[in-house]
Amino acid sequence: MIRAAAWLALGLLVAAPLAIVLAMGFGSVAPGVPPVRWPIGAEGWQGSLEAWSLLFADGYYLDAFLRALRLAALTATLCLVIGFGMALGIASARPERQLPLLALVLLPFWTGFVLRLSAWVGLLRDSGWINTVLLSLGLIEAPLALLYTEGAMLAGMVHGYLPFAVLPLTATLARRDLALEEAAADLGASPFTVFRTVTLPLAAPAAAAAFLLVFIPAAGEVVIPELLGAPDSILIGRAIWAEFFQTRDWPAAAALATALLAVLLLPVALYQRLARR
Repeated sequence: MIRAAAWLALGLLVAAPLAIVLAMGFGSVAPGVPPVRWPIGAEGWQGSLEAWSLLFADGYYLDAFLRALRLAALTATLCLVIGFGMALGIASARPERQLPLLALVLLPFWTGFVLRLSAWVGLLRDSGWINTVLLSLGLIEAPLALLYTEGAMLAGMVHGYLPFAVLPLTATLARRDLALEEAAADLGASPFTVFRTVTLPLAAPAAAAAFLLVFIPAAGEVVIPELLGAPDSILIGRAIWAEFFQTRDWPAAAALATALLAVLLLPVALYQRLARR
């Protein structure tokens, strides 16, 4: 009974919406609500491949795809590097201090997401704190163009997704067998060698999971590029949002969303295959 209920919930909440979006991608734009002509009609198949052809014929969407994947990979890598150090520090702390340290990692989630991004706007704008301090110290003669750049997007995305990397790494590193590290040190291994040959391999599965936990949502991010990115730096998430709510081309938006989902399923499938091995 429980298994049947779980499959029913997955069917209604996951499979059915995905099927609707997939079918919508084969439709064509039409007036009304929703602004799409469904591919299946009274006379049989009436589908259109026009929305899918945009993915290959229009370099605008391909550039948005590649830019989003590159920025997501860079964000996940930085979160993994920074988060590994934070997780190792938390896991190595005394047990009574680990929970307060984890609470500090989760503290940004206790405030609104848009409010946290607005703080970055205050830091990075021409009259913001960073430029004001640099000007007052005489290190620069004119304000630096920090806001509405790819660097600003990257900073906002690392700040927003860093806890997703810290938590799985902390859970794994806190359970590691310290006797293995002590044995390697007793055999003459340096601290770096112990980290490279013992600690890092033990945390490799958690590191892969942390990378995916950051990479997947970062690839489709909409809010951060909208607030911190340049107007001409379009990521695929912003392109999908624009097709849905600005141009009201739902078939194109559905095709883009389906293609993004298919691309993001590839690293998940690879991770599961490696985990089974």
